[in-house]
Amino acid sequence: MPREQLQTQIDALIRRICDEQRLQLASQEEQSIARQMLDEMVGVGPIEPLLHDDSVNDILVNGAGQIFVERFGKLELTPITFIDEEHVFNTAQRIATRVGRRIDEANPMVDARLPDGSRVNVITHPLALDGTTISIRKFMRRDLSLESLAGRGAMSMDMALLLRRAMEARLNVIVSGGTGAGKTTLLNALSQRISPDERIVTIEDAAELQLQQIHVVRLETRPESAEGSGRIDQRDLLKNALRMRPDRIILGEVRGGECFDMLQAMNTGHDGSLCTVHANTPRDALSRLENMVMMANMQLPLAAIRRQIASAVDLIVQIERMRDGGRRLVSIVEVCGMEEEVIQTQELFAFRTHPAAHAGQVLGEHQGSGLRPNFYTEKSHLFDQTSI
Repeated sequence: MPREQLQTQIDALIRRICDEQRLQLASQEEQSIARQMLDEMVGVGPIEPLLHDDSVNDILVNGAGQIFVERFGKLELTPITFIDEEHVFNTAQRIATRVGRRIDEANPMVDARLPDGSRVNVITHPLALDGTTISIRKFMRRDLSLESLAGRGAMSMDMALLLRRAMEARLNVIVSGGTGAGKTTLLNALSQRISPDERIVTIEDAAELQLQQIHVVRLETRPESAEGSGRIDQRDLLKNALRMRPDRIILGEVRGGECFDMLQAMNTGHDGSLCTVHANTPRDALSRLENMVMMANMQLPLAAIRRQIASAVDLIVQIERMRDGGRRLVSIVEVCGMEEEVIQTQELFAFRTHPAAHAGQVLGEHQGSGLRPNFYTEKSHLFDQTSI
């Protein structure tokens, strides 16, 4: 039944019990008990209020007694606790069951998502020694555009203009960064510049992209069943996506052999595709792509792999969470092809830091290199030159 209807029934039940037991409770206490019961029945228990707090990015449950949150890039301990380990484990089971997955001693790790799209990872006994651990990356309800990210200081307006032109010119873009750097947020902002006339296929382990276009096909991986069969990974979905007549393919995160298939797709007519990769610098991102292609066991020589990457990838956008908690684009690099055995790149923008006035403070500015992007000339017919 709808949450509101269930809330009404619980409120009535609590009042009846109070009358029968002659309990004197204030209306605020009754409402608090009703809310806790409702959160236990259809929510995620005591951490449900944190999901509705827009200032919270991550919720980290370390067993029953420790619940941390990340606000504005900084971790802080909350006064919220679970009753005991069984309470945490039951909540984790409820989360997994909703998306058709299971968590128990035989399957002590699971990736899932909440109804609002938040991404969840759970690990329990015997792997988690101090109790069931739940890590939630919240689904951000804010619809952030490139311009709004620039207004928040994550990039300059010139960088936002460059990225907008890159999307209009159907460049293949790699978003690189560490865990929690804001890769998915940036991917969502980039996707807003995709034409509504295009067919987009997204592939993710846990669906969290928020595309605004009308023609989007969302695919999600599936873990193996209790019998050890039925696993569908990103590589399987990517191969199938190529048969679905996509204009663009968006891969939530590349981390294995699917990288080879992604590069093949980028090289065979699926321009304008996007993906994220875990790396600390744009050059590291290129090395990671090389290593992941090798994981596909295609027995290709390194020079051939590099030529594939150089011809497929157009732009690498590096994003970083800095020590002050701010997330900033620290580099935009254009891939310019091969020279002998080396992939050639040119940095178009970078974030230059200044000596900080206080510990933990980051001062700096986004600076352009003065180099004109090659695609401004090669694909000038795809956008309005007067706005550059």
